[in-house]
Amino acid sequence: KLNNNIINLCSFANYICWYFLHKHADRLHIVTWNVATAEPPEDITSLLQLDAQPPTDLYVIGLQEVSATPVKFISDLIIEDSWSHVFMDSLAPRGFVKVTSVRMQGLLLLVFAKQIHLPYIRNIQTTYTRTGMFGYWGNKGGVSVRFSFYGHMVCFVNCHLAAHMNNTLQRVDEFEYILETQDFDIYDTPHVLDHKVVFWFGDLNFRIADHGLHFLRSSINSGRLNLLWSKDQLIMMKKKEAFLQEFEEGPLNFKPTYKFDRNSDTYDTSGKKRKPAWTDRILWRVKPKPLPSEDDDEKASASTDEEQDQYPILVTQDKYASDMSYGVSDHKPVIANFSLELRKVFDTPLVHVSPEGVWSADQDALLTYSVQEDFMSSTWDWIGLYKVGFKSASDYETFVWVRENELPEINEVIQISVAKEQIPLLGGQYVLGYYSTNIQSIIGLSASFQVGSKRAVMEGLVPEDINGLNK
Repeated sequence: KLNNNIINLCSFANYICWYFLHKHADRLHIVTWNVATAEPPEDITSLLQLDAQPPTDLYVIGLQEVSATPVKFISDLIIEDSWSHVFMDSLAPRGFVKVTSVRMQGLLLLVFAKQIHLPYIRNIQTTYTRTGMFGYWGNKGGVSVRFSFYGHMVCFVNCHLAAHMNNTLQRVDEFEYILETQDFDIYDTPHVLDHKVVFWFGDLNFRIADHGLHFLRSSINSGRLNLLWSKDQLIMMKKKEAFLQEFEEGPLNFKPTYKFDRNSDTYDTSGKKRKPAWTDRILWRVKPKPLPSEDDDEKASASTDEEQDQYPILVTQDKYASDMSYGVSDHKPVIANFSLELRKVFDTPLVHVSPEGVWSADQDALLTYSVQEDFMSSTWDWIGLYKVGFKSASDYETFVWVRENELPEINEVIQISVAKEQIPLLGGQYVLGYYSTNIQSIIGLSASFQVGSKRAVMEGLVPEDINGLNK
């Protein structure tokens, strides 16, 4: 028994040393906002806290009630909707790329990552669940994005649940239904709750029960928000429902975000005089550790690697607040900042890609790529030439297919020629990105490099400046 305890202590000490040598902290910024069919404001700097320090690594934006009339919805499927545009236009100049998005009628979920993280975001999948009209209508429900971030499985769920004061149980049932029915084509994380970390947010529509309108408003105006917490329906339901108790939430130290007169900080003055409520919420759940088994002592010496793989992530909420400066909707947006301390399961890209020699529209150019480790590659994979500040994987200037006749060996260096006609005439800073069709993401990025052209210089061509970037 003493030997087993010594083994346990040694394993734990080794794990602690290893963890601090390998841990890595990333900043996550989540926004949830019921935009009530409004068009986006011109300036979203405050919403995204673009100048915050330390800088953000991941942005996750969940919107509800994006305008979804039939004509509008169809046009948004053809071209990006106006909300996606404003976020991309604001984030791309700062080096953020849209990783993916998912839309279900008025529900929209967007994920952006700092460019340097792109090769380490893999296995991206999205799904959605309708709960409106008994599951036949998508005005209510949930949309989800899941992916592996440096080897850690994370999932984001944006919900719009049933409205009205008396539908508390229905809201809980709808969320439980979303958790049970959403699935992913990933063997080790087929369901939402299989992920190491789940972030749940949206217009969850929970209200403040019992209190009258006068008491609510006087408590809010005097800053005594704590008097309202015990009657918040979500807090009350967490005490009753075991699956909700696994979700954490920061303190509600901001004013209820619903319902406001538009373009004001005044709660509803219409004839209905709806009671203020914290309808817009952001919660998270770290996957619980399994209960220890009886033969743990015998497995202690071999458990360190498993622990490193299973539980190398710490989630800390640094901020939970509303932004009262926006008035286009009858809801105020809610933001949350998190620090994700994690061990990188891997820190090398699957593919190394690099430009060779001088790149110019005056002559053909060369690039090389090599596969660093085995993955499900395809002859449909391609390498894109991206202007620094690109918005998404499809925002390339040109692309070339990878070698067509056979898949490469590990570390085999493959050279591809790019015709000068495909190279942009206007110069600037560019990167090469290897896009995997099967993984559905960029899994290799080159360092930035200069593209120039004598012809452009001779003709005096100057790139257009858009949002601080040369286009």
